[in-house]
Amino acid sequence: MDVGTPALLFPAISLLLLAFTNRFLAIASLIRNLTKEYRNNHDDKVKIQISLLRRRLFMIRNMQIMGVLSLFLCVLAMFLIFAEWILVAKYAFGVSLCCMLGSLTWSLAELLVSIQALNIELSDIEKSKKASR
Repeated sequence: MDVGTPALLFPAISLLLLAFTNRFLAIASLIRNLTKEYRNNHDDKVKIQISLLRRRLFMIRNMQIMGVLSLFLCVLAMFLIFAEWILVAKYAFGVSLCCMLGSLTWSLAELLVSIQALNIELSDIEKSKKASR
């Protein structure tokens, strides 16, 4: 294993962290808007959406932690290769890959919760459409 092996993950991890940050910013904006809406009108739908957003925040936090750990361990593996501690570097890189898998797993779980929240919105539209007929 040479320094180039862990370096291959750098672009992937960086792009994932950017995507996770964008998800976080979108969620923060939604939470602010739903909080204002809930203060004006205590709708049960808004309460459900807020609880789903809380779950998504938890998941995004875990995605980001796992992604940062993956990047950290990748850099550590490169340093260990440089220091010629190849066996330890291989373990650090292996754990880095596991962290990347964990981050992607949290990402998938967050996506499923996001779809659940969108289905709530769509069901409201469908109900109002049937009521207007």
